[in-house]
Amino acid sequence: MAAPDVITPAQLSRLVGTPEAPVIIDVRTKEDHAADPRELPGAIRRDYRAVAAWASAYAGKSAVVVCQRGQKLSQGVAAWLRQSGAQAETLEGGFEAWAATGSLLVRPEHLPSRDAEGSTLWVTRARPKIDRIACPWLIRRFIDPSAMFLFVAAPEVQPVAERFGATPFDIEGVFWSHRGEQCTFDVMVDSFGLRSKALDRLALIVRGADTDRLDLAPQAAGLLAVSLGLSRLYRDDLAQLDAAMIVYDAFYRWARDATAETHNWPSPPIRPAAGAGT
Repeated sequence: MAAPDVITPAQLSRLVGTPEAPVIIDVRTKEDHAADPRELPGAIRRDYRAVAAWASAYAGKSAVVVCQRGQKLSQGVAAWLRQSGAQAETLEGGFEAWAATGSLLVRPEHLPSRDAEGSTLWVTRARPKIDRIACPWLIRRFIDPSAMFLFVAAPEVQPVAERFGATPFDIEGVFWSHRGEQCTFDVMVDSFGLRSKALDRLALIVRGADTDRLDLAPQAAGLLAVSLGLSRLYRDDLAQLDAAMIVYDAFYRWARDATAETHNWPSPPIRPAAGAGT
């Protein structure tokens, strides 16, 4: 059992990718980070030496602090965060223990740069349907919970990306786009190193709905219907994205935890126990 104010890799892995995930703060030294620059999903890098300057930003939030082995750096930072009003825990065994379990780690090669507040900025075509909602969900749940998204007219995506320093996605001629039979969601799962049974299942559903191949997964037709319905319910693209997050949260939890569960009605009748009186 983990000590108070300590969370195990197994416990944290159940929270990653869900709306209940804590803020993950990576305080490894530059040397340790350079030796393995992969990061926990959604983690943000912070300098432990400057904790006094940034601790107050996490007041009222749940946070997990990660250093190399879960010892002095993460415990000191977590204690500082707690006295600043955060609910902060340390990851038992640190980055090394997380990596040893085979849990998801984000590859850094294609991570966009962050602004002064630590957020990434993305831009795509307006009036999203499937891929342009699925990708922001993946980014916010596994890459950058504070990511910001700009939805603009299709011809303006590249100019806006250049002028505002945003990362374009789901348009032709950019890195984050369709490749062969893969949709942009597939490319992000692959390129960020996020392959897992649950995300692979979800990727197949997204691909089927996004590329009109509803035969790929029985759930693809449902995702298509919900996506088209949402696009008609909301004129504002950001409001549509906010509303659709729960849809992908639900698909992800089904893909991770509930694929073997079935449902039918009426339920089977309850038979009296043997020997029970009539």
